[in-house]
Amino acid sequence: MKMLTETMKQMLDALAFADAGEYLTRREKSRVLGQKSGVIERAPFIPEPVKVRSGSTARRVALYLGSELPPEVLDYVIQTCARLQHALTVVTFQSENTARALLDPHRQALEAAGVEMELVTLSGEPMSGLQRYLRSHPEIAFLACKDAGYLGRSYLNGTKAKNALPVPVVVVTTAAESSGALDQPAADSNRGGAVVA
Repeated sequence: MKMLTETMKQMLDALAFADAGEYLTRREKSRVLGQKSGVIERAPFIPEPVKVRSGSTARRVALYLGSELPPEVLDYVIQTCARLQHALTVVTFQSENTARALLDPHRQALEAAGVEMELVTLSGEPMSGLQRYLRSHPEIAFLACKDAGYLGRSYLNGTKAKNALPVPVVVVTTAAESSGALDQPAADSNRGGAVVA
């Protein structure tokens, strides 16, 4: 029975730190998973500067920017861009001045991670405008959005088909919304608060 208890503790520890693989080296993962029960400290993620290919063929992550930008959303996008070595395209239907005002508090974090950012303002109806833009930009790997905005709510509530846009959509849950949004049946979710639609 003691062996079963220890095995269960190891399995629960592994589940609790399933995202460790995204931030740790192979040796560090082995050390974390090999520990017996107890408190496991996770190494902080420090993104390395992104080495982005120049020109229009560089891979990019798109961020749909609505009327607000929660820090959790931009943290997720910055970490993802740093890991994948992708640049960032911020897509919005807001005015350029409004979008820049929302992005300015985060500019230092973008620069520290070495993430190249491009702001694109679109006009017209949001879904058709996004579809047009994403179809004409094959360098976009996926689109990220927040859960409380227009696009995120439509995916989480199931009012938009999973293939409504030509790229995968990642709905990032914010701290205030994370308890209810992760229980939605419309999409799969991961422990970090991102829901893939």
